[in-house]
Amino acid sequence: MGISFNAASLLSGNGINVSSIVQEIQAAESGQLTAWKGDVTTLQTQATAISSINSDLSNLQSDVRALSDPTGVLTQLTAGSSMSAVVTALAQSGATPAIYNVVVNTLASAGTLYTASIANANTSILPSGQSSADLEVQIGGTNGTTADIPITAGSNDTLTTLAKSINSLSATNKWGIVATVLTDDTGSRLAIYSQSTGSSGALSATTNTTTLTFEPPVGGTDATFTINGIPYANSTNTVTGAISNVTLNLISADPATPVEIVVGPDTTGITNAINNFVTDYNKVIGDINTQFAVDASTNQQGPLGGDTYLRNLQSSLLSDMSYATTDATSVSSGLTNLGSLGIVMNDDGTLTVNQTATDAAPAFSDVLTSNSAGVLNFFQNSTLTGFANNLSNDLNHLAAPTTGVLNEDLAANQNQQNDLTNEINDFQTRLTAQAVALTQEFDQVNASLEEYPMLLQEVTAELGGLTSSGSTTGTTPSVYTTPTSGTPTYENSSSTSGTSGTGG
Repeated sequence: MGISFNAASLLSGNGINVSSIVQEIQAAESGQLTAWKGDVTTLQTQATAISSINSDLSNLQSDVRALSDPTGVLTQLTAGSSMSAVVTALAQSGATPAIYNVVVNTLASAGTLYTASIANANTSILPSGQSSADLEVQIGGTNGTTADIPITAGSNDTLTTLAKSINSLSATNKWGIVATVLTDDTGSRLAIYSQSTGSSGALSATTNTTTLTFEPPVGGTDATFTINGIPYANSTNTVTGAISNVTLNLISADPATPVEIVVGPDTTGITNAINNFVTDYNKVIGDINTQFAVDASTNQQGPLGGDTYLRNLQSSLLSDMSYATTDATSVSSGLTNLGSLGIVMNDDGTLTVNQTATDAAPAFSDVLTSNSAGVLNFFQNSTLTGFANNLSNDLNHLAAPTTGVLNEDLAANQNQQNDLTNEINDFQTRLTAQAVALTQEFDQVNASLEEYPMLLQEVTAELGGLTSSGSTTGTTPSVYTTPTSGTPTYENSSSTSGTSGTGG
């Protein structure tokens, strides 16, 4: 649409709205700017979607690394107990799958030494007329440590002060014992406890010249148990070494109850790892499917519907899920592809872990229980041709920091955004310069239009003056008449006599 003016308004001296005219002139040219800005918004939306899928791809890569790790979850063993109230077990790396029968006869205990009750914990325990005494405690049996505790009147000659003295000396000499005063309805007693279980923590009073009477010591015994009928003794209730790379935790003694310890694959951990892999794979494929699906209401695909990088990723992942290992062990066991393990592909490319067997595929849990070694060999093997080995290699390429398919996609997207941003900035710079030039031009036009009435008035006045100076009688001829004879004459409209003058 062109720009039009009201002639009457212009000639009246009102001028023009320069700012409005400049904006109207540039409005047509700024249409391209709007289109470019829309393209930038579209690219930003695409970049967000690409980054989200790329993040999901990284999660999938972590899952697959765990499945291909030779020391990872697929190779981990667990040790289960048929009676965890008696004994539990923990398998470490290197354990051998096996079944063990364990019988816990006695638990390891800490040594305890205590006195008979006396009436008051704050009365002296020195014999009458004595100012000192001695107490010696044997720690760890006859070949153990002797703790010598001198007792002096006014210093540590009561139960209360003696307990404090023993604790101070034990900390200094690292005896590994603590003392306390026990008070009940019968009175007060001194109790000394070993900080170690087993025979090394056995306590006995070998010297005592005080008035205290020590009861027979208790505790300080080793744990005793059998494994598959073989007797064992241990100074603590945590047993390492009796079963290679398996730790036993003795909870209670029950000589009449054999406990079955089963060392085998960590089926719970393996199942969780497989489920995590399937969940994260389905997230990636689901995100891709969403981009390529056509919205029935708009008849359009998602923002990345035409993205060739995403198409390549989808194709690669679907191909990876169809991979079949040719490893001889896997072939002989019949576990060569995901379907043979009970992990089936759906029509949309997602995966499902079978919970129950179907005509097409078994239940994954059944396969894992019956052939855990075959499941491990399918995912990873010595020739590095397992499913997880292959998929991990492909994901290392697909998710590489700079050359990964989606990272290249993001880089290309960013380059387009940068180019458009530069175009927009350059275009806006040109529009700004144009606006300055147009404003200057139309400011001059406006100034002229605003001066027009004054110029018209001046011209009119000047013309009036010229006409007046051409009359001999001071009147203005208004009508030219053709004379009847001789020279032409002008009729003076202002003449009062009606006579005519001679034209010259």
